[in-house]
Amino acid sequence: MSKRFFTVMVIPDRDSRTRNFRVGHRAIYAAASAAGILVLATVGLGLHLARVVDHGDQNRLLRDENNQLRAQLRLVQEKVAHIDETLDRVERFDQRLRSLTALNDTERNLAIGPLDPPERGGAAEEGGHDVGLLDEKLDSLVDEAVRSERSLAELQRYFEDQKSLLASTPSIWPARGWVTSDFGSRLDPYTAHSVMHKGLDIANRNGSPVYAPADGVVVFSGSEGGYGKLLVVDHGYGVKTRFGHLSDVLAKVGQRVKRGEQIAAMGNTGRSTGPHLHYEVRVNGIPENPRKFILE
Repeated sequence: MSKRFFTVMVIPDRDSRTRNFRVGHRAIYAAASAAGILVLATVGLGLHLARVVDHGDQNRLLRDENNQLRAQLRLVQEKVAHIDETLDRVERFDQRLRSLTALNDTERNLAIGPLDPPERGGAAEEGGHDVGLLDEKLDSLVDEAVRSERSLAELQRYFEDQKSLLASTPSIWPARGWVTSDFGSRLDPYTAHSVMHKGLDIANRNGSPVYAPADGVVVFSGSEGGYGKLLVVDHGYGVKTRFGHLSDVLAKVGQRVKRGEQIAAMGNTGRSTGPHLHYEVRVNGIPENPRKFILE
């Protein structure tokens, strides 16, 4: 089979002679193939470099994101540690309050006493860098926070009840003056017989103010035998106070009164030998010595 050639003519400047070159077709094909391979290799290399650059950018983004996540994790761990310390302080405070009260009050349906400390998981205590342990610690803190909230709510109800009880205790003098007859046995000024005097007699000028010795509700206002004009205040918890021989009653039945509020005026009504206030404290209907309630 005859060989085929391509003739390449090179024509230089006019002073030089023309040159002819014969190139076989196989060489042309080989050169073209080499050029094609070179182009493909160049394109492939360019694509590879583009992917490498893209992967490098992605890796940088991933590194930055990982660094941010690690920083956030450290912040969360610090916050968890702070919450844990706070709950420890709340728990200790709760225990101190319960130790101070140490009560089991069945009448007001309260049971205030020391509680068992919460159980904490050992794995959660280590905290560490493991996200699973951090989740476990967070769950433990949530449970402890709910428990502390219930405990403090119980203590709040107890102290609110104690505040109400103290506000309802007749702890101040209901009037100014001098005590002319104390609680206990005495000679009746009309019969000269020994009788039980159920309260205190406090003498002063007619019209002297009479004050509520504690918070309460007026449950009676009117005349009652030897008491003359009588006012009765219910303070709750089974405690009632009675004010006799009044000249005037300022508080109305159903009215809520506060400790220290004027509710009446001293008088000489009923079975009385002069202007004074007959003051009684009854607990569940039984007369008690008013002096044991007075703190002033």
